[in-house]
Amino acid sequence: MNTNTATVETLNDLIGINNDRISGYEKALKDNKGKDTDLQALFTHMIDESRTMRNTLGKEVQGLGGEMETGTTTGGKLYRAWMELKSVFAGHDRHAILSDCETEEDAAMRAYSQALQEKHLPAYLRELLTQQRSTLKTEHDKIKKMRDAQA
Repeated sequence: MNTNTATVETLNDLIGINNDRISGYEKALKDNKGKDTDLQALFTHMIDESRTMRNTLGKEVQGLGGEMETGTTTGGKLYRAWMELKSVFAGHDRHAILSDCETEEDAAMRAYSQALQEKHLPAYLRELLTQQRSTLKTEHDKIKKMRDAQA
């Protein structure tokens, strides 16, 4: 596999992760049902942030001659199906919604950490991914703090 192909694959994996985040936060918005306006604002911000990160990665993929991923990851689909089943029994309270969001953020940060271990990434992409991972860490910590306040 040549370097461009491997780089496109790595970036498309992260695009899929950002698509997972978008789907996850859209589900969180739905589960919240407008009850908590602070969560509505947070989840809307997270969706916008994920779209921005996804689109930035997509431009890089296209610049490398690849096609941008449009779907979500299989793991993300399975996780959301499990969360849907779990919510039937556990409900959609604030703590549960925030816990689910934190789990999604943990998965996104792991994916970025794995991508940053790839040897084929050029320095400018490594810097971009480091910045995006830092943003994810900040958002993760914000969600965790909000979740812990509910405990």
